Amino acid sequence: MPDRGSGGPTGPRIRVGRPSRRARTLLMTAGVLAVLAMLFVMFAGFWTDWLWYRSLDYSSVFTTTLVTKVGLFAVFGLLMAAVVGLNIWLAHRLRPPLSAMSLEQQSLDRYRMGIAPYKRWILLGIAALVGLVSGASAAGQWRKWLLWVNGVDFGTTDPQFGMDVAFYAFDLPWYRFLLGFGFAATVLSLIAAGLVHYLYGGLRVTSPGARATAQATGHLSVLLGVFVALKAVAYWLDRYGLAVKGSDFKATENWTGLKYVDANAYLPAKTILFIIAIICAVLFFATLWRRTWQLPVIGFGLMVLSAILIGGLYPAIVQKFQVEPNEQAKETPYIKKNIKATRDAYNINDSRATNYSGTSKAGDQELRNAADTTAALRLLDPNVVSPTFQQKQQVRGYYEFPATLDVDRYTTEDGEEVDSVVGLREIDPDGIPKKGWINEHFKYTHGYGMVAAKGTEVDKDGEPVFLEKNLPPRGELGEYQPRIYYGEQTTNYSIVDGPQKEIDYVGDGEEVTYSYTGDGGVELSNPFNRAAYAMSFGEPRILYSGAIGEGSQILYNRTPKERVEAVAPWLTIDGDPYPAIVDGKVQWIVDAYTTTNNYPYSSRTTLGDTTTDALTDSQRSVVAQQNRVNYIRNSVKATVDAYTGEVELYQWDKKDPVLKTWMKAFPGTVEPKSAISKDLKEHLRYPQDLFKVQRELLTRYHVTSASQFYSGSERWQIPDDPTREGSTAVPPYYLSMKLPGEKEQTFSLTTTFNPVERETLGAFMAVDANATSPNYGRIDLLRLPSNTTVAGPQQVQSKINSDPEIADDLNILKRGDSEIEYGNLLTVPLRGGLLYVEPVYIEGANTSYPRMRKVVAVYGERVAFENTLEEALNNVFQADGTGDTGEDPGQDPGQDPGEDQGQDPGGDPPGDPDLQQALQDIEDAYERSEEAFREGDWGAYGRAQEDLKEAIQDAADARAGGGS
Repeated sequence: MPDRGSGGPTGPRIRVGRPSRRARTLLMTAGVLAVLAMLFVMFAGFWTDWLWYRSLDYSSVFTTTLVTKVGLFAVFGLLMAAVVGLNIWLAHRLRPPLSAMSLEQQSLDRYRMGIAPYKRWILLGIAALVGLVSGASAAGQWRKWLLWVNGVDFGTTDPQFGMDVAFYAFDLPWYRFLLGFGFAATVLSLIAAGLVHYLYGGLRVTSPGARATAQATGHLSVLLGVFVALKAVAYWLDRYGLAVKGSDFKATENWTGLKYVDANAYLPAKTILFIIAIICAVLFFATLWRRTWQLPVIGFGLMVLSAILIGGLYPAIVQKFQVEPNEQAKETPYIKKNIKATRDAYNINDSRATNYSGTSKAGDQELRNAADTTAALRLLDPNVVSPTFQQKQQVRGYYEFPATLDVDRYTTEDGEEVDSVVGLREIDPDGIPKKGWINEHFKYTHGYGMVAAKGTEVDKDGEPVFLEKNLPPRGELGEYQPRIYYGEQTTNYSIVDGPQKEIDYVGDGEEVTYSYTGDGGVELSNPFNRAAYAMSFGEPRILYSGAIGEGSQILYNRTPKERVEAVAPWLTIDGDPYPAIVDGKVQWIVDAYTTTNNYPYSSRTTLGDTTTDALTDSQRSVVAQQNRVNYIRNSVKATVDAYTGEVELYQWDKKDPVLKTWMKAFPGTVEPKSAISKDLKEHLRYPQDLFKVQRELLTRYHVTSASQFYSGSERWQIPDDPTREGSTAVPPYYLSMKLPGEKEQTFSLTTTFNPVERETLGAFMAVDANATSPNYGRIDLLRLPSNTTVAGPQQVQSKINSDPEIADDLNILKRGDSEIEYGNLLTVPLRGGLLYVEPVYIEGANTSYPRMRKVVAVYGERVAFENTLEEALNNVFQADGTGDTGEDPGQDPGQDPGEDQGQDPGGDPPGDPDLQQALQDIEDAYERSEEAFREGDWGAYGRAQEDLKEAIQDAADARAGGGS
């Protein structure tokens, strides 16, 4: 016979067979490499996270969080897999013999035969699937687990059940998770067991006779009994849940806690339903012996009917016929509990409320003198002057300042502490010349220096008076490390301390280079680390670039908020970190909060909404660990070194039980309050976001009378910012001031309230924001009479806008496409009345930044619009004979107050040489002022106005010396 492998008369045959050994080897190798690549991708993220935490010395946070998540994943994943798998196996084990199967079941033979060879794998697959899903869900509950296992007592009990608040804050959330897990495991087991029983004949649907075998009946009855028993536990926990339940209530939005119907209808209903559920569960378990579902079904039906009648209908009847006819009387005890709990939970219980008339009987000169000592009136608005800082101090196009600057306090060389507007000169990725990977990540790596200006002064051109400026920095803030590697604008990663030198700054026209000497990054000397970062950042050049060498470090996660949030994921981060020079370093100061959503009887608030005002943007929004809260404390002050990126957490509130709990969970991560240096403490301040939360609550909870609270007659509202378009809440303002009865100014955070649906002033609120003050954190409320007609911020702004003289002046100033921008409208209580001060900025057609040109002062019905703050105060209080509004007691009411410019002020003897010279100076200065105004030379205009002011004063002095 011819060889089958040889060719025949028609040619050679093609042999078809398995791939060659070489091909199989290549395929196997490719498969292994693909699996290894996938594993490396998954591992790279984990490894780079570990390296980052280790570089900050917070590896314990990473490991504690990871171990907790993995532990919860494993325990609850395995538990779910075991429970569901056991019930599937048990249902299969309890299947009836094939001979007993009905025709209906015999039709399922092909399905049984199809899965028979794979039964074990199907069982393992289903168990693994439900285990993975459940484990992943449980891993997300790591915060609840750590709070439960480390919780400490609050030392405060709820008024209904007498349970410590810790039970609601730490225990109840974990118990609810366990209950939910139990329900999920039971329901999944019921579904899986029911399907197996049906597939193998234990359950019948269409066949005559018994619908279930005794074994299936017993098995499913036990599972149903477990489900009903869990429902009984749920009813019992629901009793305590009433203390933290949110509901609608006429007296306030976001009501939390029991009301009359809860205490007198829902609470007993939950107890009764708990007992019924226990009885029903016992009936299901008894089916193991009785082999019938008759009694359990009756019991279950009774439970459902009871839930409808007792848990739904009865409370509705109580609400309709007992509460609504006399709601205020019925709810008064519960309103009192809610008021007390809410004021405690938001730390507003110790706020001082005093009545304030809103009108003054003091004389003009007394008011004028008091204006100088009551407040350091800030003319430099940090929300307006960022373009001015940018224009005057940017120096190079690759630097930038934040859109909203910050307010801090610094001591000048002469020992005066001044409110200062500050900002860091950070790197601007969009301004980097010749864009490219090397330039963006190796050369232009950091900003340089702080810029600070006096908040209460501007120069003669309306520009900031800088305390610290230029490159290299010079000024009155002392020596410090000026390089800014970590900041609010710094979002790119940088690779430093390698062969490639960095651009430091430009001095004398030449670029000065620098090499990073800090240890704030992750070293890339190890090829494995480079490969991991190349994979994580999606940048293969990290792996092979020659710009990376021995000692190179990669800096990333560079904004202060994300660094603090990463090392303390259990904190809520304030939206406004601010820089300060502390102990020779630029430190970002970050306020952080501990919160809970389970403080009994305390009404809830939504942080994202409450902390939003006219200045909030995505960069300055609060980073909330949980957005809905009903308890908050500023428990931690954090710092981020702008050069090294080092993060320090300091315990600020030593009484807060939530912080104590987290400190137990993450030992060693938070330093004691005593570790805060004196220099750092001088720059700490009361945080804005906490203040906004408290002021929102105080719109309702400033009253402690249940009747007033219920009626809402004394409710306030936060006014809209009158200087900006749109209905957005006015931001609070930092201001050094003293309240009525105080002897000295203190750094404060202030705001105002309107009565609800009115624009008059309802109250003034201030908190002592100076961390070195013994009264730090004390809230003061000055309540105006409910029938007050004192103008609120919107009315004051309307008065300014509608004043014809001011309007004429503004129209002149806007000539030539100049733009007007109003600064912060500051409110200051002054001798019984309210002084409003607002700087007005002009951005000329030929300039790209605003300069302060005018100051508005409003007191009562008086309005002054002048070039300087001093002139505006003199005018509004008619002091020293320079007032131009209202009646001056020492002046003829019919005289034009402006007639003294360039004329004989008061008919003094014309032969007085000093007076004649002063009058000539007035005329000259006035003409120079007019000429500068026509030409749009605002610098010359400001100088001429100063000369005019001095000449008028000289004339007044000469007149006084002449014995008039």
